[in-house]
Amino acid sequence: MTLKFYMTPGSCTTGIHILLEELELPFEVTIVNMPAGDHRRPEYLALNPKGTIPTLVLDDGQALTEFQAIAYWLARRYPRKRLLPDDPLQAAQALELMDHVVGTVHGQGYTRIFTTDRYLPAGLDGPLLAQWQQGIQARGREIIAEAFAVIEARLPEAGYACGTDFSIADAALFYVEFWADKTGLSLPPRCAAHYQRVRARPVVQRVLREEGYR
Repeated sequence: MTLKFYMTPGSCTTGIHILLEELELPFEVTIVNMPAGDHRRPEYLALNPKGTIPTLVLDDGQALTEFQAIAYWLARRYPRKRLLPDDPLQAAQALELMDHVVGTVHGQGYTRIFTTDRYLPAGLDGPLLAQWQQGIQARGREIIAEAFAVIEARLPEAGYACGTDFSIADAALFYVEFWADKTGLSLPPRCAAHYQRVRARPVVQRVLREEGYR
């Protein structure tokens, strides 16, 4: 059987898409159209009851969900590409950075920008609604800026997030840096350099083209 990858172009699943291509694995893609409600369809919920993306169905039919779990499985299942450092401390630091990206930059920051309505109390309308929306999005930008400042302080000046090898942490960091680029949010210098370094990788360029970006 072939791996089956459920993704949405331009979303967090871009990071997993990059890892799959870096590993040169054969996989089938199913696009999950979130606005159309594909993630709430019974056939998708049978695979991922949380109704989230990404989902990766393994060769034996088991489904993995959550960015961190999928990235970790790929790194451990296919160690030849060194997507997770051999050194236990460096490996833990890669997981630490990946969790910070997914849980804070994405989970607390960008959700306030992309899914503002999720944070609104019921019954708002008119100017009050607009005021709440602006405040929620402003707080999202603050969280993102604060998180990138923390990441900036631990990024090396050269190479990748955890050394000379491209890792699962780089794939995670790239997708939120990509969002910053697309939404006009500034990146601190080392994060900006990291973004350009990862974006220059041939695999990443190919993935972005496949997902409709140039």
